[in-house]
Parts: sequence; C-alpha cells; structure tokens
Amino acid sequence: MRAETEPSWTRHRWNIIDSTLREGEQFEKAHFSTDDKIEIARALDAFGVEYIEVTTPMASPQSRKDAEVIAGLGLRAKVVTHIQTRLDAAKVALETGVQGIDLLFGTSKYLRAAHGRDIPRIIEEAREVIQFIREEAPEVEVRFSAEDTFRSDEHDLLAVYTAIAPFVDRVGLADTVGIATPRQVYALVREVRRAIGPEVDIEFHGHNDTGCAIANAYEAIEAGATHVDTTILGIGERNGITPLGGFIARMYTLDPEYVRQKYRLELIPELDRMIARMTGIEIPFNNYITGETAFSHKAGMHLKAIYISPEAYEAYPPEAFGLKRKLIVGSRLTGRAAIKRRAEELGLHFGEEELHRLTHHIKALADQGQLTLEELDRILRDWVMA
Repeated sequence: MRAETEPSWTRHRWNIIDSTLREGEQFEKAHFSTDDKIEIARALDAFGVEYIEVTTPMASPQSRKDAEVIAGLGLRAKVVTHIQTRLDAAKVALETGVQGIDLLFGTSKYLRAAHGRDIPRIIEEAREVIQFIREEAPEVEVRFSAEDTFRSDEHDLLAVYTAIAPFVDRVGLADTVGIATPRQVYALVREVRRAIGPEVDIEFHGHNDTGCAIANAYEAIEAGATHVDTTILGIGERNGITPLGGFIARMYTLDPEYVRQKYRLELIPELDRMIARMTGIEIPFNNYITGETAFSHKAGMHLKAIYISPEAYEAYPPEAFGLKRKLIVGSRLTGRAAIKRRAEELGLHFGEEELHRLTHHIKALADQGQLTLEELDRILRDWVMA
C-alpha cells in the first residue's frame, strides 16, 4: 500500500501533449495533407490541449514547411517538435518557429548498439545541443527524453536524468515498445522524481502494444509526472499510444470538475470522427466515450437502474461529452421496468398483471431476434388496441 505522504496526481497539475501530428503521422494509414494538419491543430486547440507536437522538420521538405505553418497559426497551445539530439536538427527546428523542442536519445542496449554511444557520450552530446538551443532561443522549451526508457538500465537512466535535468524544462520517459507494466511505470517515475527534484517537469510517452497505455499514463501522473503524450484515437506506430479520449475518460472519473474546467469535452466525438475520416478507419465499437456501444444498456436490471440513477452503471455521463445513452428495451433480456417506462413515454399505461403478460410476450418475440424500437412501440400500441 502506498504511504499517505506520497504525492498523488490530484495534488499537482498535469498537461496533455497531443502528438497526433507527430506520433500519429507514424500510423500506417495516416498521410495528412497540410490542410489536414491545420484542421487537426485547430481542433485540438479548440479542445484545449496544452501542447501540440509536430513531426520533425528533418523528416522531409514538406514536414519542415508544415511545422512552420502550424507554428505560425497563433494557437493557444504551444507547438513543439520532436528531433534527434543533433545540432543540425536543432538549428532547423528553431528556424520553424516552434515554441518547444523535444530531444530524444536512445538509452537501452538495443538502441545504444545502433547509435554507438555510451552514457557519458549521450550526456555530453545532449548538453551540447541543449546549450545551443538555450543560447539561440532561451524562450523555447526544451525536453530531453531517454528513448526506450523501460528497457534501459535504471542506473544509466538516473545518471542521464540527473545530469540533464538542470538544463531542461522537462525530462521524458518513453515506453517505446509498450512493454511496461503500470507498477513499473509508477516505480520508475517515482525514482526519477526523487532524483531530479520537484522543479523539473516529467513527461510520459506510452505505447499500447500490450494494452496498458492508459493505465501506464495514469500511473505516471500518480507517481509525479506532469505531462502525458496522447493521440486522437490512439493512432501511432504499430498499436499506437495513449488515446486522448481514453485518457480523458480515465481522469474524468477521478476528478470530473478539474477535467471539465480544462477541456471542451463535447468536442471529443468530433475529434475522433475527424481522424477516422482522414485515415479511413472505423471508430471501434467499444471505443472510450465515442464507440457505438459506449453508452448502451441492455440487461433488465441495468435498464431499471439507469432509469432510476444513471450513474449506477455509467462511469461517466454521456451528456458531459455531448452524447446520449442508448437503452435497448426490445431484447430477450428486458424487464418489466423498462417496458413500463417505454409505454409511459408513449402515453400508455398497463396494470401489473397486464404488464407481466406483455413483458413475457415481448421476451418470447425477442427470442427470435432483437426488436427495434419501432417494432416494440407497435407491439405496445397494438396490445392496447387488442
């Protein structure tokens, strides 16, 4: 059990760095035009994310132009870009006019084998690039992230973070291949927080290869992280990263008032539909908040409870996101309470004995296939006329 003296996410701020325009571009089915990127950036800004991360301007000539365009939109959100820890990349990034630069350097044995640097060399090169950015543009935020954090040696990580933290605004922990467990995330973020102190922010970037991205993001915040990377619908490399809607759903259940104050929640369905349209994918039926069945209720005892008190079977109300719940009354699982309520909505009233027979009749019909609302209403009206 965690000690009461340990800080909780409810006791400090947290911000969203949405990476749909960076990580999201790495999604197999994504190829955003400049106009698409402008639409995405403005929609995210209207929603209220604090940061919007764009693809490195080193990726391609168009990527550089697009970074300049997004940085020049005059958004309330800070526009940041994500680059390798190299002087040439930092120079180009500054030329785009972004308000923040996210540096990364692989620290796991797998990535160090690829780039050939040991820990002292990583620290030396990182300081050189950070110093350049600080001298050229002191107003630009700087983050340094240890790529593949959770497959890196903890001793190496703490050496890097403690050496770099005094010179940056934020350090990043990246679950690059999505293998971290929530317990691992909590433990490592706590260790990093102890090592660097309270003054430097901590960012968490979690991939969803094992389905833990939302839980890991929450545990990072619980342990002292201040920033979480998301994308709309969770798109990104392979299985993507922490989905914006899913992260909001998680945090809403813990402090709804705080989340409502920070973000325009009713825009989440619009954001999800936008990315589904641009990438040609379907919103999953069980998607957080916006899935077709997210607010569907079918079982008899569930329906009865929802009529009395919706929170009995809902983690968060659909109205908070501009949506409506769906009550499926015409199934074999329905109950008298649901049939009675639907009849009353139609201006029809039945005695208890008659309601019992009517419900039995509807269940028998629904055994052959679920009834539509129109079919159910016709049965109710015909019963009165019989």
